[in-house]
Amino acid sequence: MTSISIIGSGKMSGAIAEVAMRAGASIQIIKRSATSPSAARPGFAYGVMGDELTGDIVVLAVPYVAYASILDHYRDQLSEKVIVDISNPIDFSTYDELTSPADSSTAAELAQMLPEGAGVVKAFNVNLGDTLASGTNGTTTTTVLYAGDFADAKMAVAQLIEASGMRAVDVGPLTRARELEAMGFLQIIMAALGKTRYESGFTLLQ
Repeated sequence: MTSISIIGSGKMSGAIAEVAMRAGASIQIIKRSATSPSAARPGFAYGVMGDELTGDIVVLAVPYVAYASILDHYRDQLSEKVIVDISNPIDFSTYDELTSPADSSTAAELAQMLPEGAGVVKAFNVNLGDTLASGTNGTTTTTVLYAGDFADAKMAVAQLIEASGMRAVDVGPLTRARELEAMGFLQIIMAALGKTRYESGFTLLQ
């Protein structure tokens, strides 16, 4: 059985937990502290920052600025895991640009912080939480785009996505994370401006 640890207890954490639950995975949610808000649900194991990560896949469902402190706790453990970066590094004070380096991405920056060979995968950042929780985007199945450099890591993430009833599409190596972040940025801006709904999103039609 697939096992997943989700660091963070916000809306995206809950949405990805729904994905993992549909896939039949065992789920651990790591909160910042015991008082961090989140709705306790049966079937989920809860822990706090510093507790051992039990998942084979670890999802960082927190803003990119929190990554350094997470690595203070988990750098060694993460070197043995598949790590999923879902972040969209947006300057929310202006909503006018990505804050990651112009020639890089948060996923690439994360990979540089970890031991060489760590299996970082960019995924879920192009999806708004509602389309992950429901598994549908309007009348179509939710499509999840993902990128990474290691085939085994990407396969593990794709299998999780597909086991949850969604469509997984490999867009290439981790360098493609920059384009995924641009798509996530555009989608969030459109929703914030009322051009789209938070229940909508991009999809691929065949």
